[in-house]
Amino acid sequence: MFRFAVALAIGLSALPLASCAMTGEETGEAAVQTITVTGSIGYRERIALPPGAEIEVRLDDVSLADAPARTLARQDFKADGKQVPLPFTLTVDRAELDPRHSYAVSARISGEDGKLMFITDTRNSVAFGAGSAIDMGVLNLVKTN
Repeated sequence: MFRFAVALAIGLSALPLASCAMTGEETGEAAVQTITVTGSIGYRERIALPPGAEIEVRLDDVSLADAPARTLARQDFKADGKQVPLPFTLTVDRAELDPRHSYAVSARISGEDGKLMFITDTRNSVAFGAGSAIDMGVLNLVKTN
């Protein structure tokens, strides 16, 4: 009887440890490893983009005021005759995010000659939560001179 009681006690004490070792998928929760940040870019001016315009959208860690931002995700593409609003999708690994840091999305459009045409002039902060997708809406760019 004593052996049975000891075996039962050991078995019951190991049960909580076994449940701690389960991953999110084993418990029925989908383990989200990446986060997708989507949106589109636009501007107010009634100016058509040249077909060869270059678009760059970046997700940066902007936590340090006295250091360059660290880019976590970036999408570069040509306009290819398309006009604003132009959609973007950025994917970042959740492991790269630090809850103590600040993150922002920025965008720029350069002409075929490489000269900057439009750029974001305000901070477009991203608040990462438990979800796997964030929609930024439309980011408004301003014309450069």
